[in-house]
Amino acid sequence: RENPAADVPQWRTDGKLHGPSDHDVPVLAVRDADQNLTAVLFGYACHATTLSGYQWSGDYPGYAQMDLEEEHPDCVALFFAGCGADQNPLPRGTVEMARHYGEQLATAVDSVLLTTQMHPVEGTLRTSYAEIDLPLDTLPTREKIELNSKSDNRYEVARASMLLEQIDDGVPLSQSYPYPVSAWSIGDDLKFVTLGGEVVVDYAIRLKSELAGTQTWVSGYANDVMAYIPSRRVLSEGGYEGGGAMVYYGLPTVWSPEIENNIAHEVHRQVDFVSAQQASTKAR
Repeated sequence: RENPAADVPQWRTDGKLHGPSDHDVPVLAVRDADQNLTAVLFGYACHATTLSGYQWSGDYPGYAQMDLEEEHPDCVALFFAGCGADQNPLPRGTVEMARHYGEQLATAVDSVLLTTQMHPVEGTLRTSYAEIDLPLDTLPTREKIELNSKSDNRYEVARASMLLEQIDDGVPLSQSYPYPVSAWSIGDDLKFVTLGGEVVVDYAIRLKSELAGTQTWVSGYANDVMAYIPSRRVLSEGGYEGGGAMVYYGLPTVWSPEIENNIAHEVHRQVDFVSAQQASTKAR
């Protein structure tokens, strides 16, 4: 989000790209009794926004799936979106670029499938799910909303009209949003964390560092998409992901600064829970 598209090629060459990123490509292969590949699950933390037109397209993940299924007949390729809400494919804008990025991603997956000693994943699937009250910042007054209803920004006007209608119906603005967090565990080998909303990359970097490294997979866009989910860093920086996008989702204000720690705490709680389930099963 801090790299102007026109400058990216040169900045990349110079090693001067700004901001954090997550280039891990998690790969889970499913094979039958004869070791034939029947499915592959892979992910990446980047918006699928190479294209911006109105034709149906899977963008770069779709091209990666197509390439993998062509390379491995009878295999179903499945993609999950990582925490890439503040990550864009740059440069972008053409089908050729989307196809190229898909080829790059498929090649990364293939390098794992064909040249890496993959770790067997064994054990029982354990799952946990909860919705936490994710706090919003100070709510706007009715006077502020009425002022916004006269804005030159039609999206601001639409949100203000919706909020005023809600208040007039006797429904107060909520100070929080029921935010979905889930953790899956397969044996001792893999932890899969799923978070709702458009989650920025800081969450994946933090959670992997605090949990089991690359054996922890972190996905956004899961179970609900209510808004962008900024880290404390992005929230303080502002901009589109830091709060500007909230108007398009209809939420009355930006998130409270403590949301990052609230989400991380809930992830740890659920990972501990599914790990304890696994330990209990072994003890039996």
